Amino acid sequence: MVPPGQILPPLLLLLLVLCSPATPCPPQPNATRFVCTEPTLRTFPGGLPPTTLAVSVEFTSLTTLAPDALAGLPELQELHLASNLLAALPEELLWPVPTLRVLDLTDNALAELPAGLFQRSDLLQHLVLRGNRLRALQPTWFEHLARLRWLDVGANALAEVPPEVFRPLVSLHSLDLSHNRLESLDAGSLAGLQELERLDLEGNRLRALPPDAFAPVPALRLLFLQGNELRALPPGLFAPLSHLHVLDLAHNRLRALELPPRPSGPPLSLDISGNPWACECPLLELLRRAAPQLVAARGTLCASPPHRQGQEVATLSQAGDAGCQPDEDGQSLPNA
Repeated sequence: MVPPGQILPPLLLLLLVLCSPATPCPPQPNATRFVCTEPTLRTFPGGLPPTTLAVSVEFTSLTTLAPDALAGLPELQELHLASNLLAALPEELLWPVPTLRVLDLTDNALAELPAGLFQRSDLLQHLVLRGNRLRALQPTWFEHLARLRWLDVGANALAEVPPEVFRPLVSLHSLDLSHNRLESLDAGSLAGLQELERLDLEGNRLRALPPDAFAPVPALRLLFLQGNELRALPPGLFAPLSHLHVLDLAHNRLRALELPPRPSGPPLSLDISGNPWACECPLLELLRRAAPQLVAARGTLCASPPHRQGQEVATLSQAGDAGCQPDEDGQSLPNA
């Protein structure tokens, strides 16, 4: 039989190892990427090697960040902080990482951002603020972001887009404002976005748009306006958008349609389902001439006149026998 004194020390050692709190996600020396998705993590990891190029701390219990949390990471290019519990950020947080290209703050609890947060982020190209509690866009956020190409501020609580707020973003290609509380869009809201190719305004409360709303974005190729409360489209609204290839107007309250100039190449991909269309000559002839590729055609139905209620808009427009004939100006009039 082994004497108890020879067994006790190893047992004690094992108990000490099991009971001592382990450091979640310990950094690895000389690593270029650091990833931590430990739900129990409450403080930002320290001691990351200066060679680190990308940090991902997501799905944790992180609530705050120290002003010097990123000190000592002069080469950092990507910072992913999605799905944490961050309610505020220190203004100096990004100052030690001027080489940052990507910042993802999706699904936190941020109600505002410090005015000078991005003042040393001249190289930032990809900024995601989706799924926070932002109520207003501040011009000071964007003053130094001339290289930004992707901006996502969807799923916040934004009630307006101030005129000129995006003017410094001269390189922006994609802007996501979906699922906010926007009721209108000022004529100058998109000023300066000459390079913009994708604009998402889905799921807001837009009731009307100014006739020149899209004049500042002539390079636009994809426009998403579905799930709003639009009742009418002003004449010429889409006239500046000669490069548009995708237009989604589904699930609004539209009875009449405006279309952009017919693009060269593939036909316009158009979703107009879920609207109460008035299937009369202007709509039917416009669709026949423009010949877009209708998405969800079976859900695109006539609400009026009574004898066409419930019929598919596409079927009527393609049939060419709706009783319409063009007048001298090319406008469609009902046959007498």
